[in-house]
Amino acid sequence: MKQPPSRSILLVARGLDPVGTGRQVELAAEGFREAGYDVHLAFTTTGGATPGRLKEAGFAVHRVGRRGRVDCGAFARLALVSRRLRPAVLHACGRSQAVLAAAARPLVPGARLVCQVALGPRDAATARALRHADRVITVSAAVAGRCEAWGVKSGRIDIIPPGIAAAADRGLTREQIASALGLRTESPWTLCVAPLVAEARLDRLLWAIDQLEVVHRGVEHVLVGSGPLERRLLRRARAQQLAQRLHLVPQCEFLPDLLKQVRLVWQSGDVAYGGAILDAMPLGIPSIAVDGDTARQLIADDQTGRIVPVVPESELPRRAMNVIEDDALRARYSAAARVRAEELFAIGGSIARQVAVVERVL
Repeated sequence: MKQPPSRSILLVARGLDPVGTGRQVELAAEGFREAGYDVHLAFTTTGGATPGRLKEAGFAVHRVGRRGRVDCGAFARLALVSRRLRPAVLHACGRSQAVLAAAARPLVPGARLVCQVALGPRDAATARALRHADRVITVSAAVAGRCEAWGVKSGRIDIIPPGIAAAADRGLTREQIASALGLRTESPWTLCVAPLVAEARLDRLLWAIDQLEVVHRGVEHVLVGSGPLERRLLRRARAQQLAQRLHLVPQCEFLPDLLKQVRLVWQSGDVAYGGAILDAMPLGIPSIAVDGDTARQLIADDQTGRIVPVVPESELPRRAMNVIEDDALRARYSAAARVRAEELFAIGGSIARQVAVVERVL
């Protein structure tokens, strides 16, 4: 008698906070568990609130990473966990995790590999991992096209727009958040969530913050992220005298609480899920972003926020100032963002399609 296929899945992800990719990992874990899968999660870096939140929700969480970045030790421990669990599916969440999962796959005989990416490949190692995956899930046709340009066969790609639902918060007040981050309660706050890497083009963000202060004094800005450019950004912030206005936080365990309190979220480069842009939509938080694939997918220009060109650079601070100062404009963007989240990024349909992809590879 033929045995039914195993319904075990190992999600491989970085240790992240519950916005952007971190929130998508949470939603995927919940969706696969509801579909009857035995869900395990392997986190390849330290930090972030998502692993703890999922453990509290009853998921089997494996902390295979012991540093803030992926290293050889993380791969070795991922390989051990994979061999012990023998999951039917290795599900990589993000480009760097696709490389790790593809390397671990030969150690799990019969395992299928599904890679989910929100950005196109950036190097040969990522492209090679995606080419060897059974299925590649991309968030848009633009990302699918970038994968194909690196040699991933179109027949292996499934285009599934992300879904979103607001993450559970800790119930913190504005005063408590301000105290924890060193913010002033009476000031407008902005939020950017991005890895501190060249691709995020955070030099544009710092320039915009500097220019915004010229026309609207008193705004405070929170940048949540970590990466190799941290020291460079801090040096530049000091040189531009932004230290009193820019609060750089490597991780923020109460990001869902903070998100509800900000005036706008913005993004200066190409970041998966727009950093916090997708998560802001069901909360009615307007977004400002420099033009790119992610911005065009998430933002309806002059309806839920603004998509600004790369040049002139003055457009980013100018459009941010409009949202900060104009209550009527912000209210219009806010209402439209909620509707857009419900109509285009409903979580039920997105998760159902992701589960269907895994069902097919099994």
